[in-house]
Amino acid sequence: MHGVRLSIYPGEMLALVGESGSGKTLSSLSVMQLLNNFSEHLDEGEIMYRMDNKEVALHQLSEHEIQPLRASQIAMIFQEPMTALNPSMTCGAQVCEAIRQHLLLNDNEVHKKCIDLFEAVELPRPNRMFDAYPHQLSGGQKQRVMIAMALSCQPKLLIADEPTTALDVTVQKEVLALIRRLQQQYKMACLFISHDLGLVRQVADRIVVMQHGKVVESRPTAALFSDPEHPYTKALIACRPNLNRRLKFLPTVSDFLSDDFDINDFYTNNSKEAPIDYTNQDILLEVDKVCKTYNATSFIGAKQSVRALKDVSLRLFEGESLGLVGESGCGKSTLSKCIVQLEPFDSGSIYYDGGCILSTLKKEPLAYRKSVQMIFQDPASALNSRMTVGATIVEVMKVHSIGSSASDRRLKALSLLEDVGLSPVHFSRYPHTLSGGQKQRVGIARALAVEPKVIICDESVSALDVSVQAQVLNLLNDLKEKFNLSYIFISHDLAVVKHFCDRIVVLNKGCVEEEAATEVLFNAPKSIYTKSLIDAIPR
Repeated sequence: MHGVRLSIYPGEMLALVGESGSGKTLSSLSVMQLLNNFSEHLDEGEIMYRMDNKEVALHQLSEHEIQPLRASQIAMIFQEPMTALNPSMTCGAQVCEAIRQHLLLNDNEVHKKCIDLFEAVELPRPNRMFDAYPHQLSGGQKQRVMIAMALSCQPKLLIADEPTTALDVTVQKEVLALIRRLQQQYKMACLFISHDLGLVRQVADRIVVMQHGKVVESRPTAALFSDPEHPYTKALIACRPNLNRRLKFLPTVSDFLSDDFDINDFYTNNSKEAPIDYTNQDILLEVDKVCKTYNATSFIGAKQSVRALKDVSLRLFEGESLGLVGESGCGKSTLSKCIVQLEPFDSGSIYYDGGCILSTLKKEPLAYRKSVQMIFQDPASALNSRMTVGATIVEVMKVHSIGSSASDRRLKALSLLEDVGLSPVHFSRYPHTLSGGQKQRVGIARALAVEPKVIICDESVSALDVSVQAQVLNLLNDLKEKFNLSYIFISHDLAVVKHFCDRIVVLNKGCVEEEAATEVLFNAPKSIYTKSLIDAIPR
């Protein structure tokens, strides 16, 4: 960080935006003093917090001195609730632990306060949620538990670090409204961190834009969007997929900041191209009345059967990008796992290139898995941390007998890295040394290594900032033309789906709710559910 100056007033919602690596999270962790030896690395400046009409220098406090201020004065909602919550403790026990740490209450009072907090954040069946473990809740419910924990001691300052990144549009809208309502109810100041300008526009009073560890613009929300001053701010706004114009390629921040870039020419040239109708092409992949049921024991001991898929049918045509959308729990990821046979399905059929995949897998298991590949949502967990990038790509080529020698496979891997926008130096690097966007590119290179015909992208850009997201989407479109690929693109971000996909299938509670060409579905949705998804898009 370089000379960062931020100020938050009581009751204000301040948004901090910028690309990954701009210093947003570092700034918030500095306030909470959650960085190891931060004071030793602080070259200049100070972090002041007003408490009881006195100013406290947070950067000068020891760990013992700042501990009482956490949660009671300053609280934080972390980006990924699944890693922030303890998987071995029930949700109620974790919230109660925070309450006992800072408030002098007996066990009954602690329990009652926890249940009251669960009701305040609108968790269904609060008493049951008290005894639930994090893995038994949906993403939105886990995020609400985190919010309840952050509010347990009614802090004066709430820091929300990307609290809605991995949530679908409807749950995202609910969580944003909840944070805003509770912030106003408790009269808290709130620092809301996000890479999505369209999102913060709905909730923020003021926006601070960061680039390379510096504040480049700080203005009231309405003024910033009506007349952004800094080129970087204009670039962030331009990178977001436009709901009103379908472009072949998205501008990135580097595109926008280049001297010879004209945004008007960019829009005009690309918007002339009409969407291609692929439905007259051959059917490459067909799902016919597929059903999938999960049988499990609930956290209260009752036997439960969850029908994740109910007679789902869809077709993917050659060269097409098919979007698969719906709320969390609608069956999108389950369907993708059934297609690649990471999960068996109960009934129905799936055909690839005219043949039943179950028969193909019995006769030639590698042939089908070579043809249908998957790019997973979280590249950090999808890549083996103990293998270099090169070894990861070469391994799949060895399994599928691609390349006649180790030297051939190495050359092909280097060529693939170049195709996905990486350089030869990345061949010998480990995943932890790469950024989120670079790790996702490695995942794409690994999928391409076996020369597939179909690639399933499961939320492959949901955790990326707008500029990296634009780069990856442009890359996928480039590769589609170069290798004649077909995509099944799963996402909760309908603005991205509208930009990328030719046709969209909407899933709701395991059933196909609606299916139509992209422009038709967005302009005239037939289903009330589809309309609610479109209405929830941050604009």
